[in-house]
Amino acid sequence: MPVNHFRALERMYLSAPINAFFRPTIHIEDARAEVRLTVRADMHHAANAAHGAVYFKMLDDAAFFAVQSLVPDTFVLTVSFTVYLLAPVATGEMVAVGRVVHQSKRLFVAESTIEVDGRVAARGNGSFMPSAIRLEEKIGYR
Repeated sequence: MPVNHFRALERMYLSAPINAFFRPTIHIEDARAEVRLTVRADMHHAANAAHGAVYFKMLDDAAFFAVQSLVPDTFVLTVSFTVYLLAPVATGEMVAVGRVVHQSKRLFVAESTIEVDGRVAARGNGSFMPSAIRLEEKIGYR
């Protein structure tokens, strides 16, 4: 896949309104994506650690964009996703890495992990399918 496809996907990701709150960074390569996020207190649940929604978003985003890197013309959709929360994270930088582990014409499977200071804090896996939504500027792909 050409590098400009990866950079267009990175711009699309960062333009999503939800990322104004989370303020992540992303790097996309062929069948791989890395999402980084600094945990803040406004992401905590009542017991003062990152809410599970933060874990899910990072795991899904990393796996999703690993798959999307392989699909140059249409937006990919998450069909299912399983999250395994392994350790609480209260502070620091979460680093999620997603990798495609299977692909066919209509189905992709990807796995992702979150590490903080070299320790695995969460794992996830999901299935993804291409949609009929074209990758184009109106969805931030430019």
